[in-house]
Amino acid sequence: MSVRREDVEAMVREVVTRLVGQPSALPTASQRSIVDAEDVRQMPRDSRQTLPPQAILTPLARQTALERRITFVDEMTAMSPPLTAASAGQRVVALGADHGGYGLKEQLKKAVAAAGYAVADCGTHSAEAVDYPDFAYAVARLVANGQAWRGIVVDGAGIGSCMAANKVPGVRAAMCYDQATAINSREHNDANVLTLGAGLIGPNLAQQITLVWLETEFGGGRHARRVDKIEAIEKRFAKR
Repeated sequence: MSVRREDVEAMVREVVTRLVGQPSALPTASQRSIVDAEDVRQMPRDSRQTLPPQAILTPLARQTALERRITFVDEMTAMSPPLTAASAGQRVVALGADHGGYGLKEQLKKAVAAAGYAVADCGTHSAEAVDYPDFAYAVARLVANGQAWRGIVVDGAGIGSCMAANKVPGVRAAMCYDQATAINSREHNDANVLTLGAGLIGPNLAQQITLVWLETEFGGGRHARRVDKIEAIEKRFAKR
């Protein structure tokens, strides 16, 4: 007796549903959802798909994905931009923004590239509403793990992204609103992430701040001792 593929899929889905509950009862992205072979067949071939948190792929869904050359990533991996190889000695600057900073990010991206830096664009990629902490974290993570030399995040005011980025160990984010604060954050604080408020400053000033910030070296000396104390505070709480 031959068994139809559809029947096998139905049985697999039934077993998985018993283990994790009815999919219809799990509507939120923070809860488990089931991705079956039929779902995968609706996806474009040779595509890269983002799975919601705690999603479960059925065995037949995995096989169908292989046949259709579809790869799956989690939401956090999807946030990381594909890093293009920088030229020898070229420094990578990670750039990110929410919907309020999207337009300014696109302008700064051109200015940063024109200044000779490699750009890792962490998104967002449209003016559709998103949450700024996601993009602040994406930028900060690249800086913290050494994939980017420095990072720049743009949102409406620059404050929230600064707070979010500073939660990542190893990051010293500074919100700057003129060239003086940009220079100070680098010379005195060795800031490695810059945040800007698109609703507070215009594109010309933002570009000036960005280039000055990228070009200013850390002063060292007495400032190094104070930055060491900032890092010591971070390490003290990390041990808890």
